[in-house]
Amino acid sequence: MTEDYLGRIGNLIRDARKHRGLTQQQLADLLGTSQSAVNRIEKGHQNLSLEMLARIGAALDSEIVSLGAGPTHLRITGPTKLSGTIAVKTSKNAGVALLCASLLNKGRTTLRKVARIEEVNRLIEVLESLGVQTRWLNDDNDLEIIPPAVLDLSNIDEAAARRTRSVIMFLGPLLHREEEFALPYAGGCNLGERTVEPHLSALRPFGLTVKTTDGSYNASVNRTVEPGKPIVLTERGDTVTENALMAAALHPGTTVIRNASSNYMVQDLCFYLQKLGVTVEGVGTTTLTVTGLAEIDVDVDYAPSEDPIEAMSLLAAAIVTESEITIQRVPIEFMEIELATLEEMGLRYAISEEYLAENGHTRLVDLTPKPSKLRAPLDKIHPLPFPGLNIDNLPFFAVIAAVAEGQTLLHDWVYENRAIYLTELTKLGGNVKLLDPHRVLVEGPTHFSGTEIVCPPALRPAVVILLAMLASKGTSVLRSTYVIHRGYEDLAERLNELGANIVTFRDI
Repeated sequence: MTEDYLGRIGNLIRDARKHRGLTQQQLADLLGTSQSAVNRIEKGHQNLSLEMLARIGAALDSEIVSLGAGPTHLRITGPTKLSGTIAVKTSKNAGVALLCASLLNKGRTTLRKVARIEEVNRLIEVLESLGVQTRWLNDDNDLEIIPPAVLDLSNIDEAAARRTRSVIMFLGPLLHREEEFALPYAGGCNLGERTVEPHLSALRPFGLTVKTTDGSYNASVNRTVEPGKPIVLTERGDTVTENALMAAALHPGTTVIRNASSNYMVQDLCFYLQKLGVTVEGVGTTTLTVTGLAEIDVDVDYAPSEDPIEAMSLLAAAIVTESEITIQRVPIEFMEIELATLEEMGLRYAISEEYLAENGHTRLVDLTPKPSKLRAPLDKIHPLPFPGLNIDNLPFFAVIAAVAEGQTLLHDWVYENRAIYLTELTKLGGNVKLLDPHRVLVEGPTHFSGTEIVCPPALRPAVVILLAMLASKGTSVLRSTYVIHRGYEDLAERLNELGANIVTFRDI
């Protein structure tokens, strides 16, 4: 290896390690070597065997270091002025819930226009390892799913399962199909400690017991246990509600779920269950009444609705670049608080008449934001369960607040450390102060300048940095962007169609 290549490989390993949130010592411990050896590797001062490269890739549990390919990076040249029309794609979170829910059905499920993102790819890999047949039908991303008569849980793809948090939603459907099974610990975004206890509490009334050993959830089911009273969720979580819904769908009785999430992905799951023949009452409220079936064996076709988080991403892109674009197919009922907040900050926009999504339920509009002089809101901005401001939309207000006049307080009370990643905006010239792990103070207006940043290991803050780079003067580099591909399909390419200058590249 030439010294040049050793240096470039060292940079890849450094970025991969930071992407996983590891120190040099922690990586050294995983490799069975010393911190000084890792330091030499990252500086390009140590020869590397193919075996060592493979061990580093395994230790980092990702594609970031692999033979023949490195992580993908984005080079953004700004400042950008966007124009044109873009349609919002279907919901990532609905897509992953529906993939898990397809295990309830012994028949064929066809999902329309599924978001073809890394999170979906990982779940498909897990499903296929269980014996499920999946097939992309066309360029519209219609996906066919056919489960086997008997799932092969002994063959589960652990590597894929550990790279997604969504695998936790296999508990609900699997508890009816297997009396004992194991699932690998969930992974996904690094957002702090997120306990699975609310999931277990919601599923215990169906006889599920889970013990955690050796990096797995080891589940057993007592078939004599059935819900004897309403299930009250201890947190109004989206995935917790979805797990309870899926467990109730194959329980041949009536289950009442209280303090349920009524968010967009939960509604899509309810509409899908209704197409399976399950009775679900109270969709869109916090009390769901589910009358399940002992067996579900139907061929079903369902189109999940559009993604309000992607809609917010595109809206933020227009705002920070002072551009006028038309965003089509915006699920307005899940964006109304965000729009009302932005209106108070001075945003001007045009909005179309409402029309229905392909699922026949969700209300959509076309939204055209106008270049506006924004000012900080009088009150802090904080998320709430639906119908409040969406938890996943809060980070976008950091980059929006950065271009507004005055001080904005953001309170991200849900996650222990997601707010910390928003301080990366300071590297681009932003004035973002971390008050504590949950609160940041943003002062604007900001004149962003390009720089190089390693992608934060959390999806929404990573996109926030990308959007700030669109508005930055000069050239920026966002390194190791796998986390963005987890939640967005062709985001860079689609922004380029609106006039952005984003180049995808690898070091090797």
